[in-house]
Amino acid sequence: MKHSVAFLPATLAKVINGIAVAAISGSALFSLSASAADATAPTIPGVTAAGTKVEFIREGFEGTEGPIAAPDGSFLFTETRANRITKIATDNSISTFLENSNGSNGLAFNDKGELITVQVNNNQVGIIYPKGKEKVFVKDYEGQPFQRTNDLVLAKNGGIYFTDSGPSADVKAAPRTGVYYISPEGKTKRVVDINKIARPNGIQLSRDEKTLYVANTNGEYVLSYPIKSDGTLGEGKNFAKIPGGLQKNEQGVSSSGQDGLAIDAEGRLYVTSNAGVDVFDEQGKFLGGIPVPHKPQNVAFAGKDKKTLYIVGRGAAYKVAVLTPGFAGRVK
Repeated sequence: MKHSVAFLPATLAKVINGIAVAAISGSALFSLSASAADATAPTIPGVTAAGTKVEFIREGFEGTEGPIAAPDGSFLFTETRANRITKIATDNSISTFLENSNGSNGLAFNDKGELITVQVNNNQVGIIYPKGKEKVFVKDYEGQPFQRTNDLVLAKNGGIYFTDSGPSADVKAAPRTGVYYISPEGKTKRVVDINKIARPNGIQLSRDEKTLYVANTNGEYVLSYPIKSDGTLGEGKNFAKIPGGLQKNEQGVSSSGQDGLAIDAEGRLYVTSNAGVDVFDEQGKFLGGIPVPHKPQNVAFAGKDKKTLYIVGRGAAYKVAVLTPGFAGRVK
């Protein structure tokens, strides 16, 4: 069942801080607070003009991950705790795209219109939509189950790279983090060894698909890997340093907050971090940051001509108009 919602302006949100307002998804409630107020972006050449509004859409979502552009230009993201995939149209109306998503996190549409996801409830990768086309690609490696399949990126040849970020903070288990590749033929390989990356999270390909980027949440650098002809990876290197450095997170662990990754039509890399959305050029040079009132978790380009950057995190969603559209060859 689809719903729409009318939005209260951010100024009114400040006045009614803490007052519960009925949400559109089930019977859940959300409140608008001063922290949800709109922000403004600085001048980042080719990215944002000074004073560009970072528009608050809504807060109170039950998880905010896996954002991508849908074929109709709308924006999809996952509410992992609510076990659903949510849609935001260009007019900011909100509806449920898919219920019972098996805790889907990272998303990608293939050229058949099938939605491929990493799924954290059963920790597997496969097709979740359309109904009746569900299929599991992989749910373990060499007899060991994945600990937390986190994000994915789909290559033009149909190959899939995905991360396993290790056990959640509330799970007592020795970590087995890694990066994996499912070949177009369906064979899965581990392409970054166990625990080589402290906490691999977001993952993205360069425009020419010769480089794989991996966000290391517990490190200061976004990592990059050259891609070989068979889809395996060469030696990784530090690609881009998160300017905000490491900070203690809720669990007392040092973290840069690196999470979601997206690229634009000129190959710039957009990285969510503790400070907001950090933007880097193709050589890893920091170009500037977009502030976000809620600490962001992930980003994707969507909307008309992919000239809107959507930002989600900590149960909230924002959008900002950008000067360069997202890369047309990928759903992010």
